[in-house]
Amino acid sequence: MKLTPSQTLLLNAAASHPQHVLTDFPSNLKGGALIKVLTSLGNEGLIRPHSKGPEGSTRFAITVAGLKAIGIEPPAKPKREGSKQSVLIDLMKRPEGATLPQMVEATGWQAHTVRGCMAGTLKKKLGLTIDSVKESGGERVYRVSPSSSLPTASAKTD
Repeated sequence: MKLTPSQTLLLNAAASHPQHVLTDFPSNLKGGALIKVLTSLGNEGLIRPHSKGPEGSTRFAITVAGLKAIGIEPPAKPKREGSKQSVLIDLMKRPEGATLPQMVEATGWQAHTVRGCMAGTLKKKLGLTIDSVKESGGERVYRVSPSSSLPTASAKTD
């Protein structure tokens, strides 16, 4: 997607905000034009709802995809060794990948929790690309795409 000057301005402002929230809107961007810009950024996955403002309106934050769209490589978040998310990533990094029942058994989570973790945390928050292929035997196999930048391991400090 080629960004417009208004979209680029909003994403750069959000990238420099401590919480990556869109707060600085140009004075010439109001009403329907602002809604159109925010909608297009949201549809492309470059921003996401963050919180409610004091007046009840939705505040948006830039996503990993949004940072990449303006040329900023987000820092890799370290993964805790031994965490259940780490277990899922390690299973899916294997050449044979992992099936949902294997991930359920390894984490002790229910199937919907594993799917939610893959969609929410691993894909959206960590920015991993997860490939899903239905094998000839009928089992769906999940793999972390080799193009994904995996978080680096860090020592667990409690």
